[in-house]
This record gives sequence, structure tokens and C-alpha cells, in this order.
Amino acid sequence: MKRLHSRHWVFLGLLVVITAAMLLRVPMQLRTSPETQRMFDYLDQLPEGSVILVSFDHEASSLPEIRPIAEALLRHAFERDHKLIGMALLAEGTVIGYRLMEQVAEEYAREYGEDYVYLGFKPQFIAAILSMGESIPATFPEDYLGSPYATLPLAQKVSSYDDVAGVLSITDGSLTTHWIEYGGARYNLRVMAGVTAAMVTTYDPYVSSGQMHAMIGGLRGAAEYEQLIDVGGGGLRGMLAQSTAHLYILLLVIIGNVLYWREKKNKAGKR
Repeated sequence: MKRLHSRHWVFLGLLVVITAAMLLRVPMQLRTSPETQRMFDYLDQLPEGSVILVSFDHEASSLPEIRPIAEALLRHAFERDHKLIGMALLAEGTVIGYRLMEQVAEEYAREYGEDYVYLGFKPQFIAAILSMGESIPATFPEDYLGSPYATLPLAQKVSSYDDVAGVLSITDGSLTTHWIEYGGARYNLRVMAGVTAAMVTTYDPYVSSGQMHAMIGGLRGAAEYEQLIDVGGGGLRGMLAQSTAHLYILLLVIIGNVLYWREKKNKAGKR
């Protein structure tokens, strides 16, 4: 068996520390950012039964960060008895979005066709956004499961953006800008987004200018939102693991510096 080097012990220590924190369920209390609070307030104050378009505009690679954001937003929407119409502007997000909506809908005993509908993927995202502004039934003649649009009770109430309270874009890239530039600017569609932490600075100017109504970003945003709806999830678990790892690394830095200065002092004493 090969001898374990110091770096191996460091990684093993990290595993032990994170595992212990997760098993002990160490409580966390995060300060809610104004951006997260704005998103929560908007969904919370919408009249019950409001229709929200949810677009899964992300790839599978960003799921560890995107999934907790989407789950928190969907849970809040279903808890407030809002109606959701799901879709995707990226092929990778199609199945992910459907399964996620199905899972959360089951938690809240929501029925497909009545409380939520999933339209699926539509290529050529700019053309799709513009086409939906004219007619959603013409853009999606069938839903993801192959049922005619006109046969779905919820879909029958929605013919264009005028019939929805806004679009919620779950994204890891720049697709939300197209919702803003084409859906928002041309059709006055209210745009909101759940984005990865890396994309927050990209969308900040849109929030500041009012072109984007609300945004939550990254694992931290998901954890804050979970606190607001009082439903734990991947955001709080992820933040606990992340914070524990940061504290562990900080401790190692302190120990390393103490050992360094101690060794330096001993060498000076031997001269």
C-alpha cells in the first residue's frame, strides 16, 4: 500500500469535516439579499391562480447549482397555487425541466393539465420567443407528451404573453437576455431569472435598469429562498458544505502559518 502524503490527509480531513457537518445538520442562518427578497415578494403577492411561464434555459452541467434554484422557485409557486407552463430553449434542459416540474408538482399534489403544463423544447430561441408573443398555441401545437395544446384545460386559458404574469428563466448562460430583448422589449413581458453565480454580474445591469424584474443567483440565492419559504433543499445543504469547507481551509492556513513561524524560530535559535 502506498504511503499517504500530507495532501491526502488534507483531503481526507475535508471529507470527514463536511460529512460530520451534514450528518449533524448544523443549522445555518443567512441574511436575505434584496434581490432574493424581491423575487420572493413578487411570487408571494401574485393573485392565486396566476399563470407563470417557466423556461429551462440551461445545460445539464450546471445542475448542482441550477437545480436548487429551480426547486425553490417551483415549490413557492405551487404553494401559492400559481399555474405553471414549462418549456425549454436549450435541448439539454428539456427532460430535466419536465422531470423537475413533475417531481415538485407531486409534492404539492398538483395535476398535469390543470395546474401545470410542459410544452417542451423549441429550437431557434429568438424565433420561438417572438412567435410565442403572437401565439403560443401556434408555436407549440402539442405539449411535450404529444397532447394537442387545445385539449389541456390550463393551456386553453393562455394564448400569448398577455395571459401570463411573467417568464421565469432558469439559466446558466445568456439566453435570458433574449427574453429581455425580444419578449420584454417588444411584448412587455415581465422577465425574472434564476441564474448561476457566475452570471450574476452579467444580469445586474438589467435588474438595475428595470429591464429584468427580479433575479436570484447561485447556491447562496437558492439557500436564501429556501429560508424564506421554510423548505430545506439543496441550497442550504450546499451552502453548509461550502461554508464548512471554507472554515476548514482557513484553519489549515492558520495551522500552516503557525508551524512555519515555529520552525523558523527554532532554526534561528540553533544559530
